[in-house]
Amino acid sequence: MKSISSISLMIMTVMLACGNSGSDRDVIADNSTTDASAPAITDYAATLPLDKIKLPAGFQIEVYAEVDNARSMALSPSGVLYVGNRDKDKVYAVKDINGDFKADKKWVIASGLNMPNGVAFKDGNLYVAEISKITKYTGIESKLDNPPTPTVIADNYPTESHHGWKYIAFGPDGKLYVPVGAPCNICESKDEIYASITRLNADGSGREIFAKGVRNSVGFTWHPVTKELWFTDNGRDMLGDDKPSCELNVAAKKGMHFGYPYCHEGSIKDPEFGDKHACAEFTAPADKLGPHVAPLGLKFYTGNMFPAAYKNQIFVAEHGSWNRSKKIGYNVTLVKLQNNKVTEHEAFATGWLDDATQKEWGRPVDVLVMPDGSLLVSDDKANVIYRISYKK
Repeated sequence: MKSISSISLMIMTVMLACGNSGSDRDVIADNSTTDASAPAITDYAATLPLDKIKLPAGFQIEVYAEVDNARSMALSPSGVLYVGNRDKDKVYAVKDINGDFKADKKWVIASGLNMPNGVAFKDGNLYVAEISKITKYTGIESKLDNPPTPTVIADNYPTESHHGWKYIAFGPDGKLYVPVGAPCNICESKDEIYASITRLNADGSGREIFAKGVRNSVGFTWHPVTKELWFTDNGRDMLGDDKPSCELNVAAKKGMHFGYPYCHEGSIKDPEFGDKHACAEFTAPADKLGPHVAPLGLKFYTGNMFPAAYKNQIFVAEHGSWNRSKKIGYNVTLVKLQNNKVTEHEAFATGWLDDATQKEWGRPVDVLVMPDGSLLVSDDKANVIYRISYKK
């Protein structure tokens, strides 16, 4: 087991997010590097028990890259994959140079950062979200061996580390969307920026609150046709094994409220704050994904490699429960839609958790559809990024 620094221990004591506690922080390997670039896959990849991963017929999984504490991902048009992390301090870039569907090279873009979970790419520039600020690395594609000094575009986000790590992405409107988690398990914050999803211009100006009542979203995406924002939200803890459910939500417009801290999963009144508002006042979730499964990254499948039935359906990475007597999650889930409404959800990729021993060797974090139609899945415990492909 790796040694854990004192600052990591401090973070672990305050994280009480659904499935996002630091209580299971022993990792399999540390493949970080201080060099400008390094091989993206080593012999370590062969030690992972990929044969335990169960997928539908015709699908296969392999290691695409090794990245320490791999979290959120963003892909550039040139094929460079940028990867943030949460328990470490670095941002990485990896690239498949020779076209064999495995990354050949890995770069450290930045180090010494404060939980740089979120990464986004736009117009040749890389954006990185730390706890309280967002920085831009201008023209990063031509400077991977010697990354530029970043420009701070926003430094006015809250400084609390509890639910403070951020997923970021640019929307169809060209704005950068940035969530701000609740600074607690359950509380009523005076500052409305907490438990929200904000958005701002690419230069950092014009920040506004887009959605409210969002306890801790660490993943969102936009419907490829309607352009509506779909996001995951981690439900509150300490109400027992089976409630409340973590949520999949849809924000069709600015100003919607999704219930936190008054109402959970659309119908459960909070025992402390629930009498202040009726659940009917808020937008109910599009789907209840399960109690404490910790849904994080999600994407609509827009590729052409998978069978047609997967087109415009949603893949969700479930990080897995930490505070449940029997663990659940640790999957990639497929959410099925018809006429823009959820009809059902089912496990698509499983096997990171051994149900018998209740031990997990991996925890999915984010998903990303590649130009060839394959699906990347990051794993912050196994320290890798997987590639799931399909062949008849």
